[in-house]
Amino acid sequence: MNGINEKLEELERKFQELELKLGDPQVISNPAELQRLAKEHSELSKIVEKYRQYKETLKRLEEAMSLFDEEDEELRELAKEEVAHLRQAAENLEKELALLLLPKDPNDDRSVIVEIRAGAGGEEAALFAADLYRMYVRYAERKGWKVELITANETGIGGYKEIVFRVEGHGAFSALKYESGVHRVQRVPVTEASGRIHTSTATVAVLPEPDEVDVEIRPEDLRIDTFRASGAGGQYVNMTDSAVRITHIPTGIVVSCQDERSQLKNRVKAMQLLRAKLYDLKLQQQQEEMASERRGQIGSGDRSERIRTYNFPQNRVTDHRIGLTLHNLEEILDGDLDELVYALATADQMEKLKLMGA
Repeated sequence: MNGINEKLEELERKFQELELKLGDPQVISNPAELQRLAKEHSELSKIVEKYRQYKETLKRLEEAMSLFDEEDEELRELAKEEVAHLRQAAENLEKELALLLLPKDPNDDRSVIVEIRAGAGGEEAALFAADLYRMYVRYAERKGWKVELITANETGIGGYKEIVFRVEGHGAFSALKYESGVHRVQRVPVTEASGRIHTSTATVAVLPEPDEVDVEIRPEDLRIDTFRASGAGGQYVNMTDSAVRITHIPTGIVVSCQDERSQLKNRVKAMQLLRAKLYDLKLQQQQEEMASERRGQIGSGDRSERIRTYNFPQNRVTDHRIGLTLHNLEEILDGDLDELVYALATADQMEKLKLMGA
């Protein structure tokens, strides 16, 4: 804890300086500076409060240990019990402080764009993609986040070959970033007459939504085509050229949107998706440069990796990255993802601590 203690002492001094600045009349009269310092103060307060609790625990531990030399045997026994309790408390606080000092993912607070594509399994895979979409919508509802459909390619019996949607809410990426990868389902399909269990897959990609300043898109790098929408969608389908396809020429990335009746609205949504894809490409390139670190992280975003199995006959959901098995499949598919998200985030933090040598 020596190196960590030095860092914590430095943060506590910075926190005290911020408290003084927040009372400065010049700062109070400058709303932008006041907001910036108040945000920094709020972020540091969690760490400093925990550190002060840790120091108080160490002080009490030292006082309890000093009672070991007392002549009163009963008092010495009480002191031993208190020391055991305080040592455990100090150890727990050390772990919490180490986690609080981990670098924060700059994208954690962002909204996200989620892409779900049916994989192996034909119509059953498309139905599974629809189940995953509903699961994330229900999870977003529980969190008070807003879901906006960007584009969908439906099948005849309620499945999706592909569906793309936006989840708007503070902290959406921090919770959903662990969902990227291949999801596998094992169940008897509704299309299976003999009652045999089939295995199908769907791929999920979770992209942090960037600010416009994060990604530069030059108009001359775009080719924009319009076409008539197809598939389920009402009377307007195939009547007007409302659907939009945008090709980013330098990277070859192609996005399209046909969900809205308005060509302008489809263009706006397609640009949202393109911006997210370009930002994700930028992040992937950065992560490749830090490949050794990336391999040690749960949230690596490797979309070729099979991350989770949903087994209907056994009412079981297994996350293969951390070896976690839960027997509440129905609740999970209804959006009760908190236990999974917490377990994945904790495992990710533990891996990062190992990399730091903490």
